[in-house]
Amino acid sequence: MARRYRINIFRLLLLILLITAVLNYDAIIKQFYPMPYYNAIFQHSANAGIDPYLLTAIMKTESNFNPNAVSPKGARGLMQIMPETGEWIARQSGTGPFHPDLLFDPDTCISMGAWYIADLQQEFGGNKIMVLAAYNGGRGNVRNWLDEEKISGNIRDIDNIPFPETRNFVSKVLWNYKVYSWLYGKELRHKIS
Repeated sequence: MARRYRINIFRLLLLILLITAVLNYDAIIKQFYPMPYYNAIFQHSANAGIDPYLLTAIMKTESNFNPNAVSPKGARGLMQIMPETGEWIARQSGTGPFHPDLLFDPDTCISMGAWYIADLQQEFGGNKIMVLAAYNGGRGNVRNWLDEEKISGNIRDIDNIPFPETRNFVSKVLWNYKVYSWLYGKELRHKIS
């Protein structure tokens, strides 16, 4: 009798837990897919004319939102921008003097990353696959792959990207982009309606 009672209590608690999870699935998923720089992301995305969820997906993939992240190759900050690329962005965008430590400032790094993504979108006609491949593997490499017909920009081309790290990056960002668009996009749609 006591054993049956414990089993029924366990089942009841499991049912309550399941109902709570179903009713709060958004909050649970947001623990794994946070958007900690929401205001800066939307501001700089709007300024650059890019999708804020793409910017967020890149940031999640690159640094998991760690503003002090440094890659083994020396990329810095939330957007994992190489210091040389940061200097180039500062010159091209006219943002003024540049120092590599500026990439550790979240607002500066997000702004530079948004500008760079917009620049890549312009160069590659808005093709997300090519933009992401260029962001990770370099725009010169992507131009070469296109010229050599190794890739065409189609979603099926991801497996043909010559650099394994870039292939993996593109796939991860596209997945994160789907999640962020679904999870936070519906929030934005509710605010607008």
